[in-house]
Amino acid sequence: MGLAAEAQFHVLAVDDSLIDRMLIERLLKTSSFHVTAVDSGSKALKFLGLVEEEQRNEEPSFVAPKTHNQDVDVNLIITDYCMPEMTGYDLLRKIKESKSLKDIPVVIMSSENVPSRINRCLEEGAEEFFLKPVQQSDVNKLRPHLLKSKVKEVREEDQVINLSRNDIKEILA
Repeated sequence: MGLAAEAQFHVLAVDDSLIDRMLIERLLKTSSFHVTAVDSGSKALKFLGLVEEEQRNEEPSFVAPKTHNQDVDVNLIITDYCMPEMTGYDLLRKIKESKSLKDIPVVIMSSENVPSRINRCLEEGAEEFFLKPVQQSDVNKLRPHLLKSKVKEVREEDQVINLSRNDIKEILA
């Protein structure tokens, strides 16, 4: 991955409302985020490669589709709570249940201020819960979550490098 790609965080924005999706996309791009916007939880899962995994588990006779989309490096997911077919809460749960995606920070947005809903999302692993309309001040709260996940990613890469160095030392010894 090039330096330009590493310097810019990639956010997956999920909202069934075109107006809200355009607003969040504009706010994120204003803050120099790379944004992919989709209009449903199922499209988000497909983008992340999770739908194929579920199909493979349920349909063994089906031609095996590709596994997780390794080319997609999403640093944060921001999703609306109220969407048809799959709510933002359902999307959050699927992401947190996935071994390969569980560490991606998820932020939920909603126009309804329902404390029990907010608490349930936060307990399930959402990093933040924003009330709509989302403001630039809300988007500014995302960077610490992105940096935290990036630090964790770098630490994991360092562990792999250190393991490789130890393996090389053992081979050479």
